[in-house]
Amino acid sequence: MKKYVLLVAAIMFGMVAPVFAVPPGQPGDLHGTIGYTYDTLYVFRGFVTYGADSGSHPFIDLDLFGSGFHFETVYNTSNGGGNVNGQRFDFSPYYAGAIAPDERYATMYKVGYRYFNYPQMSARHSDQCIDLQEVYAGFAFPKLFGVKGLVPGYVFIKGWPSMHDTAVGGDNPNGGSYSGTAHVFMLDYAFPLENISSEIPKQNLDFHIETVYNNHMDPRPGGAYNSDDWTHVMFGVSTDFDLGNSLTFTPGVWHQITMEDDSKRGVSPDHDINWASLTVKYKF
Repeated sequence: MKKYVLLVAAIMFGMVAPVFAVPPGQPGDLHGTIGYTYDTLYVFRGFVTYGADSGSHPFIDLDLFGSGFHFETVYNTSNGGGNVNGQRFDFSPYYAGAIAPDERYATMYKVGYRYFNYPQMSARHSDQCIDLQEVYAGFAFPKLFGVKGLVPGYVFIKGWPSMHDTAVGGDNPNGGSYSGTAHVFMLDYAFPLENISSEIPKQNLDFHIETVYNNHMDPRPGGAYNSDDWTHVMFGVSTDFDLGNSLTFTPGVWHQITMEDDSKRGVSPDHDINWASLTVKYKF
């Protein structure tokens, strides 16, 4: 069976830190974000999802009437001719809020559940279903260091296959499984640029770095990663361009240094991975 991997984020978790700053909607109003992300290479937690193919990710995130509850859906697909079985829907109800927002220990948090549905595989026999599930809790601390724009963050993930005896569970021929936990440690810094031009008086460069400690979470059917170790360091920079009419364009460039770079037992055979992302989103 071909090997597939997932993106969990979506926020993709390569973009998870900025999501903690979800602004609350007005009570009684339905708000949300509709958007599309293009990745020249689709990478998540060290795993390359669609090989050398680029990826497309249309998404919608609904803020349910300013209650703090949200529902997010992401569709992930390869732009190449293959990887049909790797097409995936991510469904995630979650709650986002803040604790003591005016204090030094101010905490932005996001807790939720995510279901990964592979529609081309789920309709087959149960032993071929590769759907996955996880619960997660993320935290960001925007005032902890006392430096404006410098925000540490942390995400805890607990994952398991939707069915036990499958290629992402007990029947994985190489011993890997999606049953385990992962810890994502992040640091973001919004570097301000002033007086760029009359049209753009101010612009932030958003620097992001994260590293993942993976404990037996391999989303690839037939994958073999069953270690308990640090897998990689990923870092990059992005920036938001306000296009007006509630539209935002966000380009980004990213680099990954893989520590578990073994073709059979690691998360990736490539020590150095580079890619770019382009996101357009509309807030309503």
